[in-house]
Amino acid sequence: MNAVVVRLSAVFGRSVAASIGMAAGIAMAGATIGAGFTTVPVQAATLDTIAKQAILVDLTSDTVLFEKNADERMAPSSMSKIMTAYMVFEAIKGGRLTLESTLPVSERAWRMQGSKMFVELHNNIKVDDLLKGMIVQSGNDACIVLAEGLAGSEQSFAEQATKRARELGLKNSNFTNATGWPDPNHYMTARDLAILAERLIKDFPEFYKYDSIREFKYHGITQGNRNPLLYRNMNVDGLKTGHTDAGGYGLTASGEREGRRLLLVVNGLPSMQARADESARLIEWGFREFASYTLYKGGETIEQVPVWLGEQDMVPVTVPQNLSVTMARADRPGMKVSLVSNAPVAAPIKKGDTVGKLVISAPGFPGKEVPVVAAQDVPKAGIFGRAFAAAKYLVFGNSL
Repeated sequence: MNAVVVRLSAVFGRSVAASIGMAAGIAMAGATIGAGFTTVPVQAATLDTIAKQAILVDLTSDTVLFEKNADERMAPSSMSKIMTAYMVFEAIKGGRLTLESTLPVSERAWRMQGSKMFVELHNNIKVDDLLKGMIVQSGNDACIVLAEGLAGSEQSFAEQATKRARELGLKNSNFTNATGWPDPNHYMTARDLAILAERLIKDFPEFYKYDSIREFKYHGITQGNRNPLLYRNMNVDGLKTGHTDAGGYGLTASGEREGRRLLLVVNGLPSMQARADESARLIEWGFREFASYTLYKGGETIEQVPVWLGEQDMVPVTVPQNLSVTMARADRPGMKVSLVSNAPVAAPIKKGDTVGKLVISAPGFPGKEVPVVAAQDVPKAGIFGRAFAAAKYLVFGNSL
């Protein structure tokens, strides 16, 4: 089975070669981490940050553009409230709560210090208002009302949040409260925060709108959203700030331009101004220096791969989901895409069976491999068809 070189259809106005031949296997290459982020820190050496921990991800292709101490445990401060919000959104989606449900204010919630929504003791407050108080005003009191409403106590809620975090792929997170209140056993990593924020954005798009609300008035007190990038005309629409003496100033932020969404987590910055300026600089760098390129749409036929002893000689191959890659704009002209398969693929073949892989490369780009699958079934040929194929092979050899 000699390798056969064909030409794929034009991608971005240029052709790319496809190599269909013997492959040593269909194993995925490239480091996949967390909930699916791929580390492609192209040109990362050209960038530094004064943040102690940072990670910048292109969510269009789940690609890490830059990271610094991203797996170092840190005090997430009020960025922990992203987890509390996720748990509340999940409860609403699961039918346990509605936005119109009301929850009682305990004395513990009422007495909670730090940033506050200013809930009233023994009052019953709508979940909708509590969410705004937590997300917009960063109200610790609102967090405790929500936590007690869902789990009976903040401690029980924290235990449930830690368990759910493990299920979401947050490997280095532990919660002892719902607010991010300082506790040596309450920690996250920048990577875990990025994974969590991505899940919140993608799992609950109907609720993500809370993060872009600029101000909220409750109990006669109007407070503005603490996310400084919401006010900078940068297309940023979330998520949450944080600050404690142990963690410094932090921000988890996301924004979208021209269909491309970036997600940033920074922590350990020295001041509110540094948090605003450094976050803006990193996000602008990500949008300016990189671009996401859609190679194929899910279900789109990429090429035909030869079949051995099937009812048809070729099977169309595709990718199950839209395939995008993110790379430095300067590296784009040298991008190459190759299709590699164990050809011919023996029948029977089921739709969705992995039959090869796409190998994507470019100068300065560490490479990416993505499985390709059969786009349709190919039954095994009948006895006469198999006999004919065998005879053809004896006479003509491998003419694929």
